[in-house]
Parts: sequence; C-alpha cells; structure tokens
Amino acid sequence: MGMLQRLSLLIRSNINEAISRGENPEKVLNQLIIDMREQLARAKQEVAVAIADERKLRAQADDERKQSEDWENRAVLAVREGRDDLAKQALLRQQEHGERAVTLEETWRRQATETEKLKNSLRELNDKIEEAKRKKNLLVAKQKRAQAQRRIHETMAGLTDRSAFEAFERMAEKIEESERRALAAAEVQETLSGETIEKQFAQLEGADAVDRRLAALKERLGIPAATGGAAATPPRQLKAANVEEGAVKDAQLEEEA
Repeated sequence: MGMLQRLSLLIRSNINEAISRGENPEKVLNQLIIDMREQLARAKQEVAVAIADERKLRAQADDERKQSEDWENRAVLAVREGRDDLAKQALLRQQEHGERAVTLEETWRRQATETEKLKNSLRELNDKIEEAKRKKNLLVAKQKRAQAQRRIHETMAGLTDRSAFEAFERMAEKIEESERRALAAAEVQETLSGETIEKQFAQLEGADAVDRRLAALKERLGIPAATGGAAATPPRQLKAANVEEGAVKDAQLEEEA
C-alpha cells in the first residue's frame, strides 16, 4: 500500500471518529494536519531507507563489475605467461563476478525506479499537506462565518417579541411628558413672579440708549452735558427744588407788599 493510500485511510478514519464524537471542526482540522505531518515524517524515513538501499545495490553492482574486469585482466596475464590453468580459473572467477554484477544491476535498476516513485509520492504528499493547510484556514474561516450568521439569526429571531421595545417606548414617552410639564410649570412661575431677568436687562439697556440719545441731542443743540464728579440731579429732586424756590420768591413778594 502506497504512502498516499495509507494517509487517505488515516484521514478518513480520523474524520469519521471525530464526526461521531461531535468535535469542533477547527479542532478536527488541526489534528488532521498534525496527523498528515507525522505521516509525512514517516514517509521521509521510508524514502531515505529506499534511497540508501538503492545506493548500496549500485555500489555492489559496481564492485562486482570491477572484480569481473580484474579477473579478466588476470586471465590475460596468465595466458601471456603460458599458464592456461591459471587463466581458466581466472576466467571462471570473471564469469561469476560478471553474472553477479548483471543480477545486482538489474536489481538496482528496479530499486532505482521504485525509489524515484517514492520520491514523487513524497513530493505529492508534501504538496497535498500544504494544500490541506491552506484549505484548513479557509474552512475555519467559513466555519466561523457560519457560526456568526447562526448567532445573528438566533438574535433576530429573539427580536420578534416586540413587548420589551413597546414598553421602552412607553417609558420614554412618559419621561418626555414629565419633562414638558416641568418646563411648563417653570414658565408659569416666571410669568407670575413678574418681570424676568431678561426683561430687566432689556429695560436697563433701553435706558442707556435713551441717555445716549439725550446726550447726543444736547451736543447738537450746544448745551453742555453734566460734567465733573457731581452726579446729575434726578428729575424728582429737581422738581422739588423748583417748587421750594418758587415758595421762597412768593414769601419775599408778600413781605415787600
């Protein structure tokens, strides 16, 4: 069974177990990513072992081929020296090493092919895990969005009961009515208590305006305005003084008569 098939079976079994337990989807996805990484680590070890075996076979095949060549050279040397008996033994050894070299090379080639497949499977497994990590983030975001939408729907469903809102509106209206009555009572009280402060200030400002107009009129007529530290005589005191002066004059006239 290949690495991808074992990983697929592991994931399916973990998913089914998590679903049966009713676990949080985000927790399940995180655990699956952890399982995938562990499976990837084991797969790397398996591929490393396969590569080591393949290289060992290649080294053994090369060694047998070299020994075959060495025994062939020895056979040539024995023939040149007239030692056919040694040449025959050398040729037998050359044949044995040659046959083992061929067998080992065939085994190595098959191992190399399988090792290359394992490498491709390992790369594919790593790519799938990276893709699963990206999909996990997307799925978690979708799951959180679904939870938020469900909470919104539940909240909106709870808002169908208008009794609390109607009671709130009635209370707000009652408070506003109480405030309007308080303002009306204060306005009535100000009306009954006479002039308001605003009216008093308006009168003072009006009096100042009249005084300014009077001063301007006197200046136009050439009549000097009151100066110095003494204050102007109020109208009522001026009238009383005129009356008293008239009474004195009348008394003097009577004495002269």
